[in-house]
Amino acid sequence: MNLNEVSFRRMTVRDIDHVIRIEKASFTAPWSRNAFLGELTENHFAHYVVMVLGEELIGYGGMWVIIDEAHVTNIAVYPSYRGYKLGERLLRRLMAEAIAKGARKMTLEVRVTNATAQGLYRKLGFQDGGIRKGYYTDNREDALIMWMNLPSLGDVADAVE
Repeated sequence: MNLNEVSFRRMTVRDIDHVIRIEKASFTAPWSRNAFLGELTENHFAHYVVMVLGEELIGYGGMWVIIDEAHVTNIAVYPSYRGYKLGERLLRRLMAEAIAKGARKMTLEVRVTNATAQGLYRKLGFQDGGIRKGYYTDNREDALIMWMNLPSLGDVADAVE
């Protein structure tokens, strides 16, 4: 596997079935096909990208950009491709797109028990901002709210491709 061949493109409706496979392999409360369909066809704030290796869709990420804030809705890499810093590349891609769309800040929620994801987010500059009690519907786990001031586009663009 040559990870230098990873590319990014905008998610389309045709990608949803592949995204659902990654979603189910990644989360205990995966989004439905209809949720993604609504994001892609009805939510003008939503921006979703997929990460592709060869012909295989191996990751995806999404966010809402509203005025000058980007809210990461979801981000995942297929389990067999984890551990290669692809999640970092995917998040940097979302950051670059958010900056290009005029966002100055970015936020997300992460399970309080997900130390791996929190480590990545902190590495990229996110800071703890608060707790959403009982946020996750599958087990009522709390979410850690994280925020960051987005850097310049040049600071994230080099690490994207």
